[in-house]
Amino acid sequence: MVKTQLPRLLGERAMKQAELSRMTGIRPNTINDLYRGMAESVKFDHLDRICKALDCTLAELLIFIP
Repeated sequence: MVKTQLPRLLGERAMKQAELSRMTGIRPNTINDLYRGMAESVKFDHLDRICKALDCTLAELLIFIP
């Protein structure tokens, strides 16, 4: 299972989902789905934009749980 660390990363940066949406141009609903772990798929472009906005690596954003 792949899980997102978006709640932790946003919390560490005291950032709200809406701010991340504005910074990345990703729809708020898409950010919310990622935040809640409900996204069924993720575009590589979205991952790239999120990592740039949060100044993090993909390994910090996503974790794999066997």
